[in-house]
Amino acid sequence: MSGHELLYWTENGAPHSACWHSENGQAAPRRVVTADDTMAADAAWRLACEGTALLWRGDYHNARQLLQAVARRAERRPRKGAGKEDGRFPEAFHFHRMAQAQRARTLGMLLIPVEAGGRIALRRAPEVREALAEAFGDEHAVLLDAPFVLSLRELLGLIGAHEWRRKGVMVPALGERIHPWYGVFSPVRGEYLDLVARQPLPAKTLAFDIGTGTGVIAALLARRGVRRVVATDLSPRALGCARGNLARLGLGGQVELAEADLFPAGCAPLIVCNPPWVPAKPGAAVEHAIYDPDSRMLRGFLQGLAAHLEPGGEGWLILSDLAEHLGLRSRDELLGWIAEAGLRILGREDIRPRHAKATAAGDALHTARAAEVTSLWRLGAG
Repeated sequence: MSGHELLYWTENGAPHSACWHSENGQAAPRRVVTADDTMAADAAWRLACEGTALLWRGDYHNARQLLQAVARRAERRPRKGAGKEDGRFPEAFHFHRMAQAQRARTLGMLLIPVEAGGRIALRRAPEVREALAEAFGDEHAVLLDAPFVLSLRELLGLIGAHEWRRKGVMVPALGERIHPWYGVFSPVRGEYLDLVARQPLPAKTLAFDIGTGTGVIAALLARRGVRRVVATDLSPRALGCARGNLARLGLGGQVELAEADLFPAGCAPLIVCNPPWVPAKPGAAVEHAIYDPDSRMLRGFLQGLAAHLEPGGEGWLILSDLAEHLGLRSRDELLGWIAEAGLRILGREDIRPRHAKATAAGDALHTARAAEVTSLWRLGAG
């Protein structure tokens, strides 16, 4: 198990250690105590806030209830910067993310031991080996060969992702289910797919799908009659997810997958990209589909688009203006990047979001979310 961080604790007067695993890259807690069903929620909350992790030795469902109790206390805790979030961006956004990070750290202090083989030796614990194997993939499969520890909060996320992967997510624009993997963003926001579904195609010979993720846009283009789609992604996990979805939809022979940073080799009459919409640093694996530090992917797509478009071709940039309402990027900046890349705007179609947070007045970022518009920008070279 060399190369994996170790978690250390003392139990019954003897020192112990086990491999530590965090999909989100969180360091192993330095202070660890054992806890069981006698642990009171107030005591657990206090220890977690102090940075002391609780290695659970009691009933599994009691651990879940304790985590819920700690989460309720976290919600009641006054947030740093509270009162400064009334539509004043980007300060409200930064305070919101700080609060999210602090809450995640605190709730991540309740730990679950996993035995070799992926079994949890706690009363009423579920069978989780399949969910763990799916999430870890080949990269961390060796973890299942020895005992390790992870946070209960992350374990619940892995179990939830397993259920999403098993059941799939209905995509109305496609008329089919897409099965997301852990760490691959689920296409739960369907409005951007509606834009792709109804925009007239400039050609049906070939299209590139840049940053394919689950493969949903590539599948939609293929179902619309594009004879060959080349879909790229840098993440092996995303490519595996896309490959499974395309095979399930019977589109494996129509869509070619390639591991690439943005563009594949060659040119196409249609190139589609739905980059992360918010220029900020991701704090978790799944957030790579939401946050794009310094707009790296967006700017890279714009800068390379003209060189990969066939004469008369179109680049479709699918982008929310949420970052503009958060004060993280201006419309003038976006238009400047388009012009600097030697591109011209052929047209734009907008759509309003339908997700629950768009109308949730209690959300810290409600003012920005309520004004959000998602657009499909049609771009041409020269």
